[in-house]
Amino acid sequence: MTETADDLSAPLGQDKPRRKRRLRLPFTAMQLLAVLLGLFLVTFAGFAIFNKDPLGGEPMTRIAIREPKVTDEKPAASGQGSESKPEGKHETAPKQAAPGEQKTVTMIDGSTGARRDVVIGAGDAADKGEAASASPPVMAGIDPKLLEKSRYGMIPVVAGDLKPFNVYAADADRAKAARMPVVAIVIGGLGVGAAKTTDAIMKLPPAVTLAFTPYGADPGKLAERARAQRHEIFLQIPMEPYDFPDNDPGPQTLLTSLSPDQNMDRLYWHLSRMQGYAGLANFMGARFIATEPAMQPIIREAAKRGLGFFDDGSSPRSIASQAAANASMPFGKGDIAIDVVPTPTEIDRALSKLESTARERGVAVGTASALPVSIERVSAWTRTLGDRGILLVPLTTAMLKSKSS
Repeated sequence: MTETADDLSAPLGQDKPRRKRRLRLPFTAMQLLAVLLGLFLVTFAGFAIFNKDPLGGEPMTRIAIREPKVTDEKPAASGQGSESKPEGKHETAPKQAAPGEQKTVTMIDGSTGARRDVVIGAGDAADKGEAASASPPVMAGIDPKLLEKSRYGMIPVVAGDLKPFNVYAADADRAKAARMPVVAIVIGGLGVGAAKTTDAIMKLPPAVTLAFTPYGADPGKLAERARAQRHEIFLQIPMEPYDFPDNDPGPQTLLTSLSPDQNMDRLYWHLSRMQGYAGLANFMGARFIATEPAMQPIIREAAKRGLGFFDDGSSPRSIASQAAANASMPFGKGDIAIDVVPTPTEIDRALSKLESTARERGVAVGTASALPVSIERVSAWTRTLGDRGILLVPLTTAMLKSKSS
């Protein structure tokens, strides 16, 4: 047997030093940590990619939910106002809460249309979650015959020969309007900011039509004040723009991805936020108003309820005009957006162009927002408009003249 050099050089009489054998683990601690981190990242990425969020892109409101209190009362007899539950489960109705304490609302899944009743506290939560607010009270000066109860509150309806479009149209000298060029001005986006809405109500002449969104702490109260100042009002319906959800009109927006029944349910929510409006108008909605399968049912429903429809003119592909003609309903369309460039010089230039359009066609409609500069310039312009041979009229008068011409 041969010996290695180490064996030969070892001192005689002493054992050779034994080499320590190292225990080799499959992974070091750092390697194990890296593997666990990688597994976590893969799991998280998979969840983010493949998890389906039915409310993706939809506006959301977080609210404190209270469990409904179970009463000792027996359920109502079958067939007397009972309502079947989608899940097939029997639920005891929550006890009626005292005013100001609790509100029962229905949350709607924007993708599936599934509904769920919950009880929320009033106060701050109710003010911030307008989309889940209780039914608004009926405004003063509203004809009860022109109201119908819906699951969200009172909405307009035709009563015999009475239609909201005719009843709530502002007074105007229509005989005079038929003989001379007329201009209508629609100020939109009202109801959310109380200060700017009040400025529009008080500083603009009554012939200027005011369009309200369904949002804000109490849009009905502001709309009631507008009507008290003899302004005609329209209700703006939030509709899907092309860049939705990056550009989001707000809760309960009508979407092309929803079914007609789902959009109709959302429309009823909007209709119930206030009363006394002569018609509807689009709020944003370039995609929705250009999509015939989505827009046609909305126009038919508005016509059935005796309302007019105003297209703000922002979508060149809008099908609203033809849909309104098919439904034989009053229709109007914006010709010039007055404050696209919100400076006094540009607003005055747009108003001059509106005058020229009125002289050429006999009728012209301008749209604007409630910016202070817009209100100031429109107010000054209307004071001398009659001297130039043009009559300022409410939107409904301009719509009727356009239909007859």
